[in-house]
Amino acid sequence: MSLIGKEVQPFQAKAFKDGQDFIDVTEQDFKGQWSVVCFYPADFSFVCPTELEDLQNNYETLKELGVEVYSVSTDTHFVHKGWHDSSEKINKIKYPMIGDPSQQLSRQFDVLNEEDGLADRGTFVIDPDGVIQTVEINAGGIGRDADNLVGKIKAAQYVRNNPGEVCPAKWEEGEETLTPSLDLVGKI
Repeated sequence: MSLIGKEVQPFQAKAFKDGQDFIDVTEQDFKGQWSVVCFYPADFSFVCPTELEDLQNNYETLKELGVEVYSVSTDTHFVHKGWHDSSEKINKIKYPMIGDPSQQLSRQFDVLNEEDGLADRGTFVIDPDGVIQTVEINAGGIGRDADNLVGKIKAAQYVRNNPGEVCPAKWEEGEETLTPSLDLVGKI
């Protein structure tokens, strides 16, 4: 069942943030701003640090767009700190790294691989109302690209701010959009 258009359900989790703090995170943190929730299989792994570093390299751009980033694995917030302290790539991360050892979030976002007890690579863009607007799920060996994510967020923000307009394939900020109508049927 699709999670698009669904509100994030209540949860409470611990996270490691900005290389120095343990914080509490709930669904309320996803409200009032755009949020990206990026699930990944495990700390101390191979593709995961490249993805999380890529998110960090785009973090300032995302913050300028009013977006907070949250990474999530089924490891604990303590493991996140240990990984942060020992990995050159992860040491750069400023956004919250949520621990999901109970697998509550991974189940809620339907990314839990029950057989392994690990999260699949899932990326969710959540609007300021706490509603999921985009979902991307990748197989374990396929890393994600934060530049593509930035483009999706810009499109989602444009559509939210411009009711009645939609963004066509390969749309980039400043380009023409479409206004669905009977006149366009069969003419695109």
